[in-house]
Amino acid sequence: MADPRGFLTTRDRELPTDRPIPVRIHDWREVHEHRAGNPDDLAVLGRQAGRCMDCGVPFCHSACPLGNLIPDWNDLAWRGQWADASDRLHTTNNFPEFTGRLCPAPCEASCVLGINQPPVTIKNVEVSIVDEAWDRGLITPQVPQWLTGKSVAVVGSGPAGLAAAQQLTRVGHTVAVYERADRIGGLLRYGIPEFKMEKRHIDRRLEQMRAEGTRFRPGIEVGRDVTGTELLERYDAVVLAVGSTTARDLPVPGRELTGVLQAMQYLPPANRVAVRTPLDDAGLADAELSGLPVATGKDVVVIGGGDTGADCVGTAIRQGARSVTQLEIMPRPPQERPDSQPWPTYPMLYKVTSAHEEGGERIYAVSTQAFLGDDAGRVRALRLTDVAMVDGRPVPVAGSEREIPAQLVLLAMGFTGPENGPLLEQFGVSLTARGAISRRDDFATEVPGVFVAGDAGRGQSLIVWAIAEGRAAAAAVDTFLSGGTELPAPVTASTMAMRP
Repeated sequence: MADPRGFLTTRDRELPTDRPIPVRIHDWREVHEHRAGNPDDLAVLGRQAGRCMDCGVPFCHSACPLGNLIPDWNDLAWRGQWADASDRLHTTNNFPEFTGRLCPAPCEASCVLGINQPPVTIKNVEVSIVDEAWDRGLITPQVPQWLTGKSVAVVGSGPAGLAAAQQLTRVGHTVAVYERADRIGGLLRYGIPEFKMEKRHIDRRLEQMRAEGTRFRPGIEVGRDVTGTELLERYDAVVLAVGSTTARDLPVPGRELTGVLQAMQYLPPANRVAVRTPLDDAGLADAELSGLPVATGKDVVVIGGGDTGADCVGTAIRQGARSVTQLEIMPRPPQERPDSQPWPTYPMLYKVTSAHEEGGERIYAVSTQAFLGDDAGRVRALRLTDVAMVDGRPVPVAGSEREIPAQLVLLAMGFTGPENGPLLEQFGVSLTARGAISRRDDFATEVPGVFVAGDAGRGQSLIVWAIAEGRAAAAAVDTFLSGGTELPAPVTASTMAMRP
């Protein structure tokens, strides 16, 4: 246990100060400035890690799909034992710098201290440990001592694919990661805005993986540039980690108008501009001249109240939108945990992200009835109506229709499964009723040697689930190739415990 009286002497939840809003909306740098080695930040970290009670039954373990040993590294961080804290953190998580920035922290919702006090700031302790470890040179390549002679192709370079690849490389298999984009990282690279996670964190981890022996093949689309049949002939096993990238659509009148886009038609181009050009009028003008969607000077409406919608809000604000409005069909969640969602379950609460702090309006319990266009076929407004929940379904409220201006509409309503196309056809895998790739509990498909990890088999989910599935799928592949494995398997393909 860290500080035996920590939860009594430090009762408030405390986080390092974010960068000021008037400053951060004029650049693409991370909102949360993790300053490794900074005495003030380390003091905050020590007080918060010291609040951990090292519970006899640590519910934070079971809430985390990775099974992170949270009380252990809280104690080590409190003591300043950074090498041991980093080792304990990496025992269960390949990429804590990703989860520490992007995970919604279901572990904090199940913290025992959270029953009657604000929970321990587990997520900030996690990212502080890994940032400190990088800064101190404590994270180094783990090169396998021998090679097995077996080879594995991993299709997709998101968190699931990278986790599987690193685990398999470290036990001696020769691993190649295929990615259709021009750079490795999947949606971490171009789907996550720079202000949430700077891409230097991905690049630093990829350098470690290259040094360990993982090979990367960006700019190659499996199914077109190389066939599934060729991969099966060339490699001893294949892991499909292609994600859930088919976006949910909104088939209402006017959907075909120019300026009505899926979020992933907007965020990746914006992120490409963000990492290559400064945030200034010239850069934004060049992007618009190149045909990229830009929010500058426009009324932007984001449909969908989740994290992707919030990413669109923050991006539009940085691009200089005239106004930003985020719509959600469900009622506004409560600020406090409702009785129907008792501890230690993950509650659906009103969430204010850093993007929401920066501006814009959020409207709940509304439904888009139509997109309205001008004579040139461009969207100019949305027609909305209020909705009321009747038997768990949203029903339009009579007489509540109204219009709001919009020259850019972004659909951020989630994803329904992997894309249908040559890749799935060539591997001969089947889909479930919900559109995910069918698999057994050991992540194997009906095709011998083909495995599935992450959102492609699970459906749209969290980054911690993706990494956990990548690690578990790697254990299954190692067993398939070697007859056994020492790799950890934190979850099975059917695990659904406390899923947010």
